[in-house]
Amino acid sequence: MPLARSLSLTSLNGLPLWEDEDLPVEDLMLFEISWEVTNKVGGIYTVIQTKAKTTADEWGENYFLIGPYFEQNVKTQVEFCEPPNPAVKKAMDTMKSQGCQVFFGRWLIEGSPYVLLFDIGSAAWNLDKWKGEFWDVSNIGIPFHDREANDAVIFGSLTAWFLKELSCQFDDKPNIIAHFHEWQAGVGLILSRTRKLPVATIFTTHATLLGRYLCAASIDFYNNLDQFDIDKEAGERQIYHRYCMERASVHCAHVFTTVSEITATEAEHMLKKIPDVVTPNGLNIKKFSAVHEFQNLHSMYKARIQEFIRGHFYGHLDFDLDKTLFFFIAGRYEFSNKGADMFLEALSRLNFLLRVHKTDVTVVVFFIMPAKTNNFNVETLKGQAVRKQLWDTAQSVKEKFGKKLYNALLKGEIPDLTKILDRDDITIMKRAIFSTQRHSLPPVTTHNMIDDSNDPILNTIRRIGLFNNRTDRVKVILHPEFLSSTSPLLPLDYEEFVRGCHLGVFPSYYEPWGYTPAECTVMGIPSVTTNLSGFGCFMQEHVADPAAYGIYIVDRRFRSPDESCNQLTQFLYGFCQQNRRQRIIQRNRTERLSDLLDWRYLGRYYMHARHLALSRTFPDKFEMEPSAPPKTEGFRFPRPSSVPPSPSASQHSSPQHSDAEDEDEDERYDEDEEAERDRLNIKTPFSFGALPQGKKKQHGEYRN
Repeated sequence: MPLARSLSLTSLNGLPLWEDEDLPVEDLMLFEISWEVTNKVGGIYTVIQTKAKTTADEWGENYFLIGPYFEQNVKTQVEFCEPPNPAVKKAMDTMKSQGCQVFFGRWLIEGSPYVLLFDIGSAAWNLDKWKGEFWDVSNIGIPFHDREANDAVIFGSLTAWFLKELSCQFDDKPNIIAHFHEWQAGVGLILSRTRKLPVATIFTTHATLLGRYLCAASIDFYNNLDQFDIDKEAGERQIYHRYCMERASVHCAHVFTTVSEITATEAEHMLKKIPDVVTPNGLNIKKFSAVHEFQNLHSMYKARIQEFIRGHFYGHLDFDLDKTLFFFIAGRYEFSNKGADMFLEALSRLNFLLRVHKTDVTVVVFFIMPAKTNNFNVETLKGQAVRKQLWDTAQSVKEKFGKKLYNALLKGEIPDLTKILDRDDITIMKRAIFSTQRHSLPPVTTHNMIDDSNDPILNTIRRIGLFNNRTDRVKVILHPEFLSSTSPLLPLDYEEFVRGCHLGVFPSYYEPWGYTPAECTVMGIPSVTTNLSGFGCFMQEHVADPAAYGIYIVDRRFRSPDESCNQLTQFLYGFCQQNRRQRIIQRNRTERLSDLLDWRYLGRYYMHARHLALSRTFPDKFEMEPSAPPKTEGFRFPRPSSVPPSPSASQHSSPQHSDAEDEDEDERYDEDEEAERDRLNIKTPFSFGALPQGKKKQHGEYRN
């Protein structure tokens, strides 16, 4: 990337990015500002947390994160220390001397980046003054009753104040880059620009405010993007001031980025600006030393889920757990946006197909979506207690049986199996069997819902009739809380639960990126996504046959809802037809795609955005030839030549197919050969060679 003068950083593969002795690494400082630094609200927290290591490796001691101070978060996540940079310390001291509490430390995550946290409450007495100043520069009024917007004004004013105190200490260098995430941090960007601070600014929107609201209202959003009266729609939803803050941030920033091509199209119409760079979201990928360790983890956590199922369905456990598949959907409780409505309809159709074809496969579907509850469902707790009691009874009888068998064998006798269990043992076992009888169906939800009569998931379940009857081949469990290893019901963390499932289903209508299917991919679990999610579009671009690699992409953009639902049903039914070996092969392929999602590769887009911001803010110091963001040409997985476990390729005219077919397919599968071919399609991490003195590279030379 042709910067005439730039920093002497190290790229991901250890090669220097640029050589310039006049401008060493100490001459640049990077600040990332977000309401979700150390404060988990949604997916932005995951973006910043996982990206921190790659960015810290690149920037070293000159990388800082700025966020709000919340004591309950800081206690477990931050180690306080003194700022090593004297300029940062002086700026903090100035703010502290005027009554604002500012905290500094290391965020205890991978990479251990420095964090600067502002106590919003300690500066709240300035709110009216700062709202007035914000009005003077932007003509955006903030209503007193919108707590979140008021907090954003305080947070943004503190950020701009800090950047002013910091930048005024420098005559020429270091140059400062400030990267703002989402509208809550945008006030700081607007104030920095209107006060003409010498700071290169970047603004990233992870989802447009209005887009999320419109999609939640069940509007045909993507086919009417150019038809909306934006001001009217924002006003009707009483978010006009927030929308103005977001739009002003976008237009004030030196560089505007968003997380996916689908969101870039949305931003062009909602915010009236085309993003300069698309910055896909990544994850920190940790490869196991044992190649198939993730398969072992799947078996281990699947067994834990099976234990829960034994308790939840006690008295109705007339299906084979070894032939039971676990599907799940997880995320915010946004019924339409997250595709729960379409998923439930597809499950109803899947249940019909499985029953008609008399298959012996059972599907248990988990909805992990937090909602308002009172407490655990008594019947659910009882199920786990009954399971535990049966286990204890079986262990007791087994111990007695084992002792009698052991003594008989010591005497050289073959024991009489009709006498080895006495009448007491038979009685105990009969009582245990009677205790498993129940006169009600297994509960659909694990908790008591506060307003279950108006709950959209439960109402849809009532409409389609999936009540966990014995004849149903699809069973449904709504778990309206996030998972925790301390839960008395399902003692698993989210990652452990995902590893134990067979398929994640996320048929979202509005999903700017989609971390849930990305996390499934990294853990080697196949998933369903859509071409309206950033992740789905990314995979369509980089994988020739995504379904063969366990990424099923439902077309929700160019098909009617009914057609999309039928396509989803076919994906689910095709997955149910796979045998165990096909599922293992598919999980191996899915896990290999994780390299595509590694920040070591996707961090290149953020690097490009920062370099672009520097060249636009300080054109006398940095030059950049007009060029597109880095491309990933050749960065594409081909369709596997061996066993294709995707529904489109493995669907048979009848639900039963011969074992001979499976054997023929198995013979064609050479995992090592296939894995090596896939590895060749992951390019070396994006890097720049050293620029010879006085030479500028042209646009085409930077392509991957």
